[in-house]
Amino acid sequence: MHCPLKSATASAAVAMVGLWLAVVPTAGQAPPGGRFPPYTPLRTVDGKPDLNGIWQSFTTANWDILAHAAQPGPHPEIMGAWGAAPGGQSIVEGNEIPYQPWAAAKQKENFEKRMVVKVTNDPHRYDTGEPELQCYRTGVPRANYMPFPFQIFQTPEQILIVYEFKGAVRTIYMNSKEEAPSDTWMGWSKGRWEGDTLVVDVTGFDGHTWFDRAGNFHSEALHVVERYTPVSPYHLQYEATIEDPKVFTRPWKMSFPIYRRVEPNAQLVEFNCVPFVEEMMYTPLGLYKPRGK
Repeated sequence: MHCPLKSATASAAVAMVGLWLAVVPTAGQAPPGGRFPPYTPLRTVDGKPDLNGIWQSFTTANWDILAHAAQPGPHPEIMGAWGAAPGGQSIVEGNEIPYQPWAAAKQKENFEKRMVVKVTNDPHRYDTGEPELQCYRTGVPRANYMPFPFQIFQTPEQILIVYEFKGAVRTIYMNSKEEAPSDTWMGWSKGRWEGDTLVVDVTGFDGHTWFDRAGNFHSEALHVVERYTPVSPYHLQYEATIEDPKVFTRPWKMSFPIYRRVEPNAQLVEFNCVPFVEEMMYTPLGLYKPRGK
C-alpha cells in the first residue's frame, strides 16, 4: 500500500541532501566567499604579525592527505575501532598528487609495507615502515597537520617552532642566505615576510619522511615553500607548495587552517614516543628488555 507520508518524507530528505551537497565544499575546494572578513593582526615590537602561541590543525591529513573514506587499521582483529582511520577531505589542491609513474607504484608499495619495520644499520631500513610508526621525526609539512599541537616563539631574527610529537624543534632563520649544512628530517628553514604572511623556504631534507600514513612520499630533493597568514585572532591559513623533480611531474599545493589553542592552561605535553616503539622494533632481534627489569 502506498503511503503518501513516507513518500513526502523521503522526498524532503532527498531535497535536503541535494541542498547540503550544493553548499558544502568538496575536497580541496575553498568555501565560496572566503571564511573571514579582512583582518589586521596584532604586532610584535618590530611591527610584524604576532604568531606567538600554541596552534593545532584539525584535519585527517595525517592518515591521508587526499580525500579518503574511514577504514580499518592494519590489525582490526585486535585493535577494533581503536586502530581505525577516520575518513576525511583532501588538503591537496585538486585532490591529486602528480606522481611520476614509478612513484605512484612506490606509494602503493609503501602503504602495503607500512608495518614492515627493519632495525639495522643498512640505509635501506627506511625503505619500508611508516616513519611515524617508528617514532621518527615527521618532517615538513607533515609536522603541521599531525594530531598534536605545536608552539611558536617569535623574534625578529628567528622563529622557533616546538612540536609536541617527539619534542621536535625547528628554527626558521629570518632573512638568511645560508644553505643547509646537512640533510635532516625537518629540513633547513629560511623565512621572510611578504606583507602579513610569513613565507618559509625549506630545503635540506634527508628524504626519509612521508606525508602521511597512506605512503605518500618524497625524495631528498624535496623543496617546500610554506605560507602562514593570520586571518583572525584565532586562525592561521597555511599553504605549502611542494616541489620534487625526482618524484613529481610538477609542483603541487596543500592548504588548511590552523587554530589557536585558547584554553587558559594550554601547553605542550611531552610525547616522547621512543619507549613506545622499543618492544616492537627490538624484540625480533632479541634485544628488547622491559624497562625496570
